[in-house]
Amino acid sequence: MDRGRFGVPPGVMNWAVAVGVAVALLLAGRSGKHSGTELGLLGWALLAAGGLALAARRRAPVLVLAATGLCSMGYQAAGFDVPVVAFLFAVYAAVRAGHRTVTVIASVVMVAALPLATLVSLHDMEEAYARARGALEIAWLVAAGAAGEALRQAERRADEAERTREEAALRRADEERLRIARELHDALTHQISIIKVQSEVAVHVARRRGEQVPEALMAIQEAGREATRELRATLQALRDDDTSPPCGLDHIPELVERAGRTGLEAHLVIEGQRPDVPAAVGRTAYRIVQESLTNVARHACAATASVRIAYHRDSLAIRVDDDGEATPDSAPVPGMGLLGMRERVTALGGRMRAGPRGERGFTVQAELPLEHTS
Repeated sequence: MDRGRFGVPPGVMNWAVAVGVAVALLLAGRSGKHSGTELGLLGWALLAAGGLALAARRRAPVLVLAATGLCSMGYQAAGFDVPVVAFLFAVYAAVRAGHRTVTVIASVVMVAALPLATLVSLHDMEEAYARARGALEIAWLVAAGAAGEALRQAERRADEAERTREEAALRRADEERLRIARELHDALTHQISIIKVQSEVAVHVARRRGEQVPEALMAIQEAGREATRELRATLQALRDDDTSPPCGLDHIPELVERAGRTGLEAHLVIEGQRPDVPAAVGRTAYRIVQESLTNVARHACAATASVRIAYHRDSLAIRVDDDGEATPDSAPVPGMGLLGMRERVTALGGRMRAGPRGERGFTVQAELPLEHTS
């Protein structure tokens, strides 16, 4: 439950103020002057209603402003010489909520109409005007409006300061992520470059000797080149605020082809006519296929893998199947790869399922919306 400034829920505070004002009005009506007409009972009711209406001043300030004004004129017409305290509270609340023009209009109408309402019970214009002036001083109106405007400006400045702090914190977090990305890029690039150079040397030596280059060695060489390219492209994308995505749907056929060079029999099936796919969806689709094939090569002990991409009118469906050792009885361990895929899919408003197939193997399915995606 939300707490107010003094640790009291706003609803409780609203009702406490409303009941307090209502009691004050009733006590003022009891001790003040009022005519003993048949309108007395109605006047008492209007005194109480005017105060209790303030309970809704935060939710509906304009409506409360009108209600308290009508109640004030009503009990003045009934002969109760009581200040329009509830209306002043309503003026303060309406100005604080930003309804300055409406409040000014309501106040002018109130100043003009209150003497006429008082005239109903007094039948003397001069005395009615004097009593109305005592019930509603212009200075009170100005003070109530000024207090509401001052608090509104203070709250606006506080909100602006809070928003500025949040933006500064986000900016610092972005800068820190970029710094970490750069450091990670430098460290990984060095190690991967060594792997790439060593594999290229081994391939070169094997060819000079007239020996057949092992498929695994060729796959290491190609993976080293691709990893270096992706690291550089990813860092460039971070520097460019992600305006030039490193990989997308056009790179998936090459990804499946590379997976086939490692000894895995990989197939790609594309269904439907490709619509206009947002860059973020293309990047996520590529990462899902890449991570799925990587998991197949590392953990599944599979012989075949199939990648199916289906284009629909408002969504893109991805399915990666393998015939590895996973069974329905084996619970998949959610590693960082699966968690990363799921986070990407969820961020785009899509759905993802990953788990063992009916008999044997593993399936990764994802559906990415094509609309309302930036």
